[in-house]
Amino acid sequence: MLHHVELYVSNLTKTKQFWGWLLSELGYQTYQRWDKGISWKYQETYLVFVQVEDKHLSAGYHRSRIGLNHLAFHASSKQQVDQLTRKLKEKEIPILYSDRHPYAGGKDYYAVYFEDPDRIKVELVAPN
Repeated sequence: MLHHVELYVSNLTKTKQFWGWLLSELGYQTYQRWDKGISWKYQETYLVFVQVEDKHLSAGYHRSRIGLNHLAFHASSKQQVDQLTRKLKEKEIPILYSDRHPYAGGKDYYAVYFEDPDRIKVELVAPN
């Protein structure tokens, strides 16, 4: 089982707004808070977001470089994927691969793909 994942972010305020909403939709609870970071926990696994130091900010992030490509979360159902998709659109968060949504991962793979404020790809996938 995964213990935790720590991500450095460019703007902690925007990150808290985006991930706070999303992770609460998925059943996560706020776990830790400090001046330069925050974490949310679900069962035994938690996600940590830390404000990157200014000296490292200019390098930016891109999921096609070496490192993290995306985070994928389990949905409880296709309905949860659909509900989250509606909420993403209401928040004006673009759906990736919208021309193939919700089957962008294949004909038997029901999911929604989108990006966080740093353009980290996020996926919510329904059970088969």
